[in-house]
Amino acid sequence: MFANELDNMIRTITIGREYGAGGGTVARLLSERLHWRLIDDPLVAEIARSSRASAEEIRAHEECVDPWFHRIVRALWHGGFEGSVARTENDAPDADAIAKLWNRVIVEAAEIGECVIVGRGAQCLLQKRKDAFHVYLYAPMRDKVARLKDREPAGRDLATVARERDRRRTEYIRHYFNQDWVNPHLYDMMLCSHNGIERAAEAILCAAGLR
Repeated sequence: MFANELDNMIRTITIGREYGAGGGTVARLLSERLHWRLIDDPLVAEIARSSRASAEEIRAHEECVDPWFHRIVRALWHGGFEGSVARTENDAPDADAIAKLWNRVIVEAAEIGECVIVGRGAQCLLQKRKDAFHVYLYAPMRDKVARLKDREPAGRDLATVARERDRRRTEYIRHYFNQDWVNPHLYDMMLCSHNGIERAAEAILCAAGLR
């Protein structure tokens, strides 16, 4: 493989997604097919818990913690971030601290590479990385409502739920990155999932040159 081909290899995929468009499922499929790490809610919850523990406690569990995961935790510790996420039992989580945690996890994960990152402004944080491929996934409202029936409590207006969640995501990107969430220039690919999650995953792999 030539040097310029190596320089252009994609090592990170970011997934921006409308609520109900299937972005989380597409990201999971991509991570499974590529054998890459998935950066989504469960992993970050573990990192947040670890960053509130003591350094001794983390070291004590090092042998049973995945090395890739531990490298991210260690990076957070060395950056002094544990103080900004620490809180007392009765304190409410601070939105800014959680956003900073996401930012550090995303940047460190991309530095390690071979990861699929879901949401949280990754397309903005990693915009200058040549080895990152940014995707925005959307879907017709009827498709989103159908998917959300299994995720949201019965009796809710699912179209309203979807619009409200997307409004919050729009505000998040605007507040923390001063960007328009649906700005096409943030993405390498904007894809409708109407034709199916499997096809969407295949299209992303092809477009990113990873198939």
